[in-house]
Amino acid sequence: MRREPEDREGIKAVLEAAHDRDLLDAESYKMIKGALAVSEGTVGDIMVPRSRMDLLDVTQPIPYLVANVIETAHSRFPVYEGDRDNIIGILLAKDLLRCMLEPGIEVRTLVRPAVFIPESKRLNVLLHEFRASRNHQAIVIDEHGGISGLVTMEDVLEQIVGDIEDEFDETEEDSIFPEGENQWRVLAATDISHFNDVFGCHLPDDEYDSVGGWMGGQLGRIPRRGDVAEIDGLKLEVARGDARRAIWLRVKRVAPSRGVPPDTNA
Repeated sequence: MRREPEDREGIKAVLEAAHDRDLLDAESYKMIKGALAVSEGTVGDIMVPRSRMDLLDVTQPIPYLVANVIETAHSRFPVYEGDRDNIIGILLAKDLLRCMLEPGIEVRTLVRPAVFIPESKRLNVLLHEFRASRNHQAIVIDEHGGISGLVTMEDVLEQIVGDIEDEFDETEEDSIFPEGENQWRVLAATDISHFNDVFGCHLPDDEYDSVGGWMGGQLGRIPRRGDVAEIDGLKLEVARGDARRAIWLRVKRVAPSRGVPPDTNA
């Protein structure tokens, strides 16, 4: 008679055996493993570190804040005053629109209370709290009470189901956008072969699938905003990213192409 698993390692072994015998499809296997990982992991394992948080300064003029919202494309922003460690709350991008429509409104009045949590909080506990409170974002603090990072509900859910894409996430066919003469905005997830076809360059596709993956290989780490790499007369700069990956790149032609001119309708 087969014994039942007695601990987590036993459960994982049973899952792996079921997957190997095609009793459990790959997607289900991945999600169950992700759920187990969430029950074991802590906020500190997945948070966006303090140095890479996108913050808004409550004292800045509204046009400046709007430009930052458009640039980063987040829906929620921690707001600080004076020092970046002095986070006074959270501002929703949709609330900022009211300031544009009603000039008399001060940004400060739209700032909502922030939720602060320790790095040691379990991810499954945090997910329950997010659902109960309807909050989608929390500021992470270290053992000394200082700001150490940021975590969202999406960050936790992605540990279970993988990357979450919405209806605004571009496909390969519309992942390269012109932004003036010899300059483009490119999704870091763009397939290397598609990128090479459009720009007439020669990024190696034997080791990497995406342009962002290639940049990470060149840097030897996860690309961060402002990181730059060059190849075949192209300058690639990370315009937006998170703790796990680059998201958007700016690509600029700095020398004549050795291949075909870019076809932005590709």
